[in-house]
Amino acid sequence: MYTATTVSTDQELEQILELQRQNLKQFISPEEKQEQGFLTVQFDLPLLQQLHAIAPSVIIKHQDEVVAYAMTVLLESRPLYKQIDAMFASFDQAQWKGKPLHDYSFYVMGQVCVSKAHRGQGLFDQLYAHHKTVYSPRFDFIITEISTSNTRSIQAHKRVGFETIYTYPDAIDTWNIVVWDWR
Repeated sequence: MYTATTVSTDQELEQILELQRQNLKQFISPEEKQEQGFLTVQFDLPLLQQLHAIAPSVIIKHQDEVVAYAMTVLLESRPLYKQIDAMFASFDQAQWKGKPLHDYSFYVMGQVCVSKAHRGQGLFDQLYAHHKTVYSPRFDFIITEISTSNTRSIQAHKRVGFETIYTYPDAIDTWNIVVWDWR
């Protein structure tokens, strides 16, 4: 049985880090990147502890094991999360539906991952459904960026309800900025 909840312990954060390590693009083959998707940014425990003190991320557990996570990053977390500062900077200049993004109430999906052994069980959709349950009363939408070469992730986000609002390059990659409107 799978249970969606939010992070509440350092043990869960450590399990997120292990799951992340197993799916970082530098540790998987080109074939796996193409077929299964990949993660770009690596976190450490102190950063996760700081992020989760501001807003806990959604996880899915199978028994006592974290088998999927979707990282919550509020705008207040920006000073802590320098690895994606280019994304935050792009938000400062962006518009959506004729208004600057900063006119909306939103937060960022910092990263999403499902354990290889538990893929194909609907956990990706379950992560986002729980995000909506927990955070939609406070926010208009959730936003994230996806590498344009991560076609599996792009397709999965589209299936959930995300739409691409623009694309931009930075020093690491070219990114689709996607929004899931909850209004």
